Amino acid sequence: MWPTRELFTAGLLAYALAMAGGLAGHASKRTASWITSLLCLLSLAGALLEFGASAGVLFGGAESQWVLSSGVPYLSYSVRLDPLAAFFGLALSLLAASVSIYSLGYIAHSAARRSPELFCFFLNLLLLSLTLVFTASNVLFFLIVWELMAVAAYFLVVFDHESAEARKGGLLYFLMSRGGTGMLLVGFLLLATAAGSLEFSALHDAGQQLSPALGATAFLLLFLGFGAKAGIIPLHIWLPAAHPVAPSNISALMSGIVIKAGIYGMARVFFDFYGTLSVWAGMTVLVIGVVSALLGVLYALMEHDLKRLLAYHSIENIGIILMGFGSALLFRSFGHPQLAALALIAGLFHTLNHAVFKCLLFLGAGGVLHATGTRNMEELGGLIRRMPSTALYFLIGAIAISGLPPLNGFVSEWFTYQALLAGFGATPTLTRLAFPVAGALLALTAALAAACFVKAFGITFLALPRSEAAERAREVPFSMRSAMAILAVTCLVLGLGAAWFLPVFDPITTRAFGIAASKDLAANGLILTAGSLRSGSVSPAMIAALLIGLGAVPLLLLVLWGRKSSRTTGPAWDCGLAGLTAQNEFTATAFSKPLRMIFGALFRPRREIQAEYEVSPYYPKAIHFESEIEPTFETHFYRPLQHGILWIATRMRRLQQGSIHLYLLYVFVTLILLLLFGVRG
Repeated sequence: MWPTRELFTAGLLAYALAMAGGLAGHASKRTASWITSLLCLLSLAGALLEFGASAGVLFGGAESQWVLSSGVPYLSYSVRLDPLAAFFGLALSLLAASVSIYSLGYIAHSAARRSPELFCFFLNLLLLSLTLVFTASNVLFFLIVWELMAVAAYFLVVFDHESAEARKGGLLYFLMSRGGTGMLLVGFLLLATAAGSLEFSALHDAGQQLSPALGATAFLLLFLGFGAKAGIIPLHIWLPAAHPVAPSNISALMSGIVIKAGIYGMARVFFDFYGTLSVWAGMTVLVIGVVSALLGVLYALMEHDLKRLLAYHSIENIGIILMGFGSALLFRSFGHPQLAALALIAGLFHTLNHAVFKCLLFLGAGGVLHATGTRNMEELGGLIRRMPSTALYFLIGAIAISGLPPLNGFVSEWFTYQALLAGFGATPTLTRLAFPVAGALLALTAALAAACFVKAFGITFLALPRSEAAERAREVPFSMRSAMAILAVTCLVLGLGAAWFLPVFDPITTRAFGIAASKDLAANGLILTAGSLRSGSVSPAMIAALLIGLGAVPLLLLVLWGRKSSRTTGPAWDCGLAGLTAQNEFTATAFSKPLRMIFGALFRPRREIQAEYEVSPYYPKAIHFESEIEPTFETHFYRPLQHGILWIATRMRRLQQGSIHLYLLYVFVTLILLLLFGVRG
């Protein structure tokens, strides 16, 4: 019998010990590095133990549940490690292990170096609370650890508290998180009222016990509450503000797994707390997924800040995940459990894949920031010669996030395409039109993502250095490269070995739809299908073999005939002139300008050109160019909302006159109203 409970408890204990070590006190500079390394190793141990517990549930079926009384009514420390919780726990532990290894070399060169022990405390608090978020099975306990996760993440985002940008990003994250938690509280209370219990086990299909109006209200509140954490549009504004300013290892965790807490909550609500939902619910999730994916990648294309670019791509990939979830809800509504299982697998698989390659990309961006001190791609360039390992790992992550074969991003996006294509023939009336439209927009999103990462990789790593910082860059420490290597290999394994990994989803789809779909999605261990060979098939392993074979052809020709041919070496081409400089390079601004013009109605670009001259305007001494796009949602949604709230608050101040008689009148009127409502009830 796999010791699931023991491993899980030991993992929590390792995180708790690391937290205690972080609070033990500040050490001298001589011993601080040793203590920090020990705390990171404790984090690594906790992650490996939690990985073993989650793997035991997913691969061995060793599900566990236990309850500890808190002594408080309606609150119990209920923990349940079921297949859905174990799946997200597996993703968390993989990323936690990689970030722990990365932190061994990173903390000493980041904002965390000022107080590394305190940083490790909040890091382990985040890992501990995330683990409990995925396993809590009581509403109150879930909300407590949910808030604990938010608080830990906030202090990590603002750890460089002397930066105004960090303080602003942390405050925006905190405010959006508070709003999301408020919606979750009301939504959970509606479900708990219908079920008569706060235990998750009692909430199974609780949504069907509510009236249609209350059931729809609870669904929307929970969807938006979890959506605020996941970063769906239009609740996304905190994400590109908070992720770039956080330490890079925290950015990797936040984008890789913290926002997936919102995806976990949606999966739990959609496929556990609700049975068959109305068509409008699935359509709402699908439409918001499409909008988030497309707008996320379009805004990413306009970014020159490497970490903000990656943050916007998190919004894009959350949208792709929601396409799978929305399709699954629609298929369940129309009585197609097999297609619903396919769509759910697509969404969950992309959740794991995005966690891996986005964590890899943020760690790579952290390596660039560590080596150069800047996130501005316009000041980078030429890093592939100075940081070859980081460039290779970043390239693997870029290929994966672009959905190109044979890496893991391609597999989950291919399953999403297959689910959307199947929807046209399996759903009636106008609903069927949503699937091909969503599929076409997903294809556009994937193409734009590929273009965006051509820009991100090319401008950052290729050509010549554009600044002295890029010229002086050196490769990052071994621990940081090792963490990136682990994630890069995982991208490759999840892509080539997808057919062997699919059975992990069987317990989840069996509980949701009564179907174990993996046997119908894989053939011969190498070929992936969409339920049958007639509906389309692909083999990432065979594609990889073909690519290796094609790459071997020029090498073979070089070996056979290249040595005999004469060679001439000359300067790089520069319109027939020698002497290429950084000023001859393509810039990130120039790369994205065509798309900025095509989508000008969305971006509303503004540019300003100022020339400095001494004698004549025909002979400028210097030219200054500034270009920016309008923050659409902030300008047209959140700013008017802010003004409206301030207007209401200003008028409400009139209620506070400082008169005790007036306050007693308020109390008296409130009591009368309560009595009236009580009599009616």
